[in-house]
Amino acid sequence: MESRRHLLRHRAGDCGRALPPSGSKVPTTCPRREKSPMQAPYDTEVTADVFAKAKNTFNCLIGQLTDTASGMLTHDRLEETIVEQGRELQRQLLQAHLDLRALRERQLAHHTRRHHAAGAAAPVVGSDGVPRPRLETGHHRLLATVVGTVTVTRCAWRAPGVRNLYPADAVLSLPAVRHSAGLAKLAVIETVRGSFDAAHAALAARCGNVIGKRQIEQAIVAAAVDVDAFYAARAPLPCTACTVLAISVDGKGIAMRPEALRPATAKAAARARATFRSRLAAGEKPARKRMATLGVVYDAESAPRRPHDVIAVPGGRAGQRLPRARPSAIRKWLCGSISTGPAAVIAKVFDHAEARDPGHARPWVVLVDGARHQLDLITAQAARRGIGVHIVIDFVHVLEKLWAAAWSLHPPAAAAAEDWVAGHALALLAGNTGHVITALTGQVATTAAHRRDGIDACIRYLTNNLEYLRYDQALEAGWPIATGVIEGACRHLIADRFDLAGARWGLAGAEAVLKLRALIANGDLDEYWRFHRARQHERVHQNDYQDGYSLTA
Repeated sequence: MESRRHLLRHRAGDCGRALPPSGSKVPTTCPRREKSPMQAPYDTEVTADVFAKAKNTFNCLIGQLTDTASGMLTHDRLEETIVEQGRELQRQLLQAHLDLRALRERQLAHHTRRHHAAGAAAPVVGSDGVPRPRLETGHHRLLATVVGTVTVTRCAWRAPGVRNLYPADAVLSLPAVRHSAGLAKLAVIETVRGSFDAAHAALAARCGNVIGKRQIEQAIVAAAVDVDAFYAARAPLPCTACTVLAISVDGKGIAMRPEALRPATAKAAARARATFRSRLAAGEKPARKRMATLGVVYDAESAPRRPHDVIAVPGGRAGQRLPRARPSAIRKWLCGSISTGPAAVIAKVFDHAEARDPGHARPWVVLVDGARHQLDLITAQAARRGIGVHIVIDFVHVLEKLWAAAWSLHPPAAAAAEDWVAGHALALLAGNTGHVITALTGQVATTAAHRRDGIDACIRYLTNNLEYLRYDQALEAGWPIATGVIEGACRHLIADRFDLAGARWGLAGAEAVLKLRALIANGDLDEYWRFHRARQHERVHQNDYQDGYSLTA
C-alpha cells in the first residue's frame, strides 16, 4: 500500500498537483495541455526521460547541501561546490533540451517524409533549387558553450551530388564553427581587456576547457567582421544647431610581427643590422611598428573663455576668481584601423559626423596636432563634401614648442622660463601669433648658434601653421582647443592593450581587437552583438534554403 502511495505521489508531483486524500479516487492520467504540431503523443514521457540525468544531478547537489558534513564547510568551499556542480547541471539541462528537440524533429521529419512519399512537395529545397527528399537521422555535431560542451543531434536532408541540409541547425542558429555565440561574446569581453593568455585562463576558469587560445584569436577576428556595417546602418541622435561638432584624428604605432608590417617598414627592417649582439644601441627598437589611425567625433556645448582662463598670467593667478570651464565632450564616438590608411579612417569619421549633422548647420571644429599629411587629408575630405570646417591645432602641442624655445634662451631649470612661456602663450591665445613670431625672431640673433635649434623649430612651426592658430576666435566662440579626447583614446584603445610587454601582433588580430575596443568604449557591444548575430545567421543559414527551413508549415 505504501509503495502504491509513493508511486501516486510521484505521478501527482510530475503533474504539478497535490496528492488526493487517502481513499479518494486517483486519476490515472494527468491533464495535459493541447499538443502543438511539434509534440508527440508520448511527449510527457519523453520529457521525463531526457531530463532524468539533470534531475538526478540536482537531487545529488541538494543531498550534499543538506548533509550534516556540509555544515562544516566554509563559505568559499560552498561556493566552489555550487559553481562546479551548478555548471554541470546547466550543461545537462541544455543537453536534455537539445535531445528533446532532436526527438521531436525526428518524429516530425518521418511524418513529413511520409507526406512526400504520398505525393506532396519535397519538404526541404536548397537555395540551389535542388530538393532534398532523403531523410537520414542521427547526425551529430559538438557545440562548446559557456556551460560546457554538448552534442546536437539532428536530421539530415539529402540528395545525390549536393551537400546535406540540416533545418535544426538553422532553427537553433548554430554557428559554422564549434563555439557558441555566448562563448564568442565572452571571449570578446575577456580579450579586449587583457592578453590572449589571460583571456584563455579566464574562460577556462569560468566555462571549463571548452576553447583554446588559437580558437579565441579566430573568434575575435570573426566577431569584428560586422562593425563597419553596424555603424553604417546606425543613425546618431541629432543636436541643436549651436552645439559644436568636434572631430579629431591621431595615429599611434603598434608593434607587429614581420609579415604584418607595411612594405616600406618591412624593407627597412630587413636592411637593419644590430649594433651589438647582447643589447640595443641608442635609438634602436626591439620591434618595428605599424601606424594605427584613430578618429573621434563628439558633441560639445560652446563655452566662451578668455586667454587667462586657459593659462595663468606670468607670476601666477591672483584673487578669488575661478577660471571659466572649458567645453565638455559628450556623446563620444571612436573608431580606428590599422589595416587601412589614415584616408579611410578620416572618411569614416566624416561619414559619422555628417550623420549627426546632415544639413551642415552646426559649427564643425577639427582638432589636429599639426601633422601635415593629416591636415591635407582633412581639408581634401571637407572640400569634397562641401563642408566648411574650422581647423584648430592642439594648443598643448604649441606649448611644447614654446617650452623647447624657452630652453634655447634660458639655463636648465630656470624659473624665469615659465613666465616667458606664459607670456608668449597668452599672446597666442589673444590672436597675436604674428607678434610672437616677430619677438622670437628678434631673440634668435642674441642666441648662440649651438642652442638655437629649439627656437628655430618653434618659429617654423608657428609660421607654417599660422592659419590654424586663431585661438582668439576659438575661445570667443566657445570651441575646444586641445586634443585631449583623442590623446586619451590613443592611450586607452592602444597603449593599455597593445603595448603589453613582448606583444607582437598579426594584422587581422590587431584590426579586430582595435575595432572591438572602440566598439566597447562607445557602449555599443550589446546592440552590435544582436546585429552581428542576425548577419551571421543570414550568412550561415538563411541563404541555404529556397523557401525557408521550417518543417512545420
